[in-house]
Amino acid sequence: MFEGQPKGLFALALANTGERFGYYTMLAVFALFLRANYGLSPALAGTIYSAFLMLVYFFPLIGGIMADKFGFGRMVTTGIMIMFAGYLLLAVPLGGDNTALIVMLAALLLIGFGTGLFKGNLQVMVGDLYNDPQYADKRDAGFSIFYMAINIGALFAPTAAIKIKEYAETALGYSSNDAYHFSFAVACASLILSIAIYYIFRATFRHTEGGKKKAAAADAAPVEELSNEETAQRIVALCLVFAVVIFFWMAFHQNGLSLTYFADEFTAQSAEGLQAMCFNVWNLVAVIFIVYALFSLFQSKTAKGKTISAIVILVALAFLFLQYDGNGSVTVSAPIFQQFNPFYVVALTPVSMAIFGSLAAKGKEPSAPRKIAYGMIVAAIAYALMAIGSFGLPMPQTEMGADGNPVAVHVADVTPNLLIMVYLVLTFGELLLSPMGISFVSKVAPPKYKGMMMGGWFVATAIGNQLVVVGGLLWGAVPLWVCWSVFLGVCLVAAIFMFAMMKRLEKVC
Repeated sequence: MFEGQPKGLFALALANTGERFGYYTMLAVFALFLRANYGLSPALAGTIYSAFLMLVYFFPLIGGIMADKFGFGRMVTTGIMIMFAGYLLLAVPLGGDNTALIVMLAALLLIGFGTGLFKGNLQVMVGDLYNDPQYADKRDAGFSIFYMAINIGALFAPTAAIKIKEYAETALGYSSNDAYHFSFAVACASLILSIAIYYIFRATFRHTEGGKKKAAAADAAPVEELSNEETAQRIVALCLVFAVVIFFWMAFHQNGLSLTYFADEFTAQSAEGLQAMCFNVWNLVAVIFIVYALFSLFQSKTAKGKTISAIVILVALAFLFLQYDGNGSVTVSAPIFQQFNPFYVVALTPVSMAIFGSLAAKGKEPSAPRKIAYGMIVAAIAYALMAIGSFGLPMPQTEMGADGNPVAVHVADVTPNLLIMVYLVLTFGELLLSPMGISFVSKVAPPKYKGMMMGGWFVATAIGNQLVVVGGLLWGAVPLWVCWSVFLGVCLVAAIFMFAMMKRLEKVC
């Protein structure tokens, strides 16, 4: 799985892991923070939440255009500094008045712009590692590894957000609302780690940083020249893909909004036995070790390697056995459900790579556009499960709190297994769509427009994220099963459109 990959991949992946850990720590509690701290309605909180996500994924277009002119490396480091300033502002507890709201919005703007300079350009640098012919056939696998590393950071984020907030409340005596800011402060520390990793291992990927001076001095391979017709064909194909993925992200990123509302208001707030073990991130880490050790056990070519793999499996199983408490019960907080998606990504990436590797060896691996279409169908299945599981549930309810702000009421105790299963299915869709889509863009984008086209991928994601607000607008306005059916429908329509355009898309692969 990891053999034969360029060294720069692991350095860039780790730098991104740190940044993503901070981002998802903040995002895990952000929608709940907006409602609790400012007394916002679900719809207004959803509007701010989706607008922020839109900015995070729109600004990579501007970042890509700037990088095409000034260099990818320069934009990455500038982006980290701007993000740091934004998270620092967000970490300051200023209360819930209008001034605090304005400062919070300014912080979101800085975080969005900084992420725009950082995120897309880092991924372009990853793609450029595979311009070397010796790595060309490992591009899809490399992006799967890179995507997995992102989710390692995201895996620990919900637990970190909850534990730090609880520590600020119980040990430091901060109010519930002010304690949220300590979760946001984690992002500042994670960015320091990211920039340290970036510069320590810079030598392994410096040749991908770009910039006029470096381009003129480097003995680089000649840029591929395309005809105007071929350039147009590639851009049109990419735009078709962008149009489809809008609807995937609209549905997928409900994990931080309507799916979190569902976890908060309709899902049981405690778990017991084996189910309780799912809510301890270290148990999930043990499962990940078992998965990777099993692959190593069967793939290792030496007795020593097999022995080490077997020991890892036994230690992880022993740890899980000791963690089990048949009579114990744990509290289930709504944000903790967001750990399941990154857990599934990290655990299932080697499985996905093994399946597609086997298909590739037989000449039967689906093209990247076909994988994206399958991903849309899988996402539709996830929301079909939510619709079925929500039949008969009451409408969301609110009541006035002691401070005069509306407070969501917990009205049902649906088994946590529903959301756990839905996140599993959504992750299958994500693995088919996201890393393959990024790889497709890096491969198909005309050389002169790589930064801009990668930015285009993020603009499509941005539009999808802006449409996340639909979940907030539907929440409490229609029965729950209708809310989920909307996302089911748009995913199915997008999949049908993708299949209709398949010949045109596969022509440029």
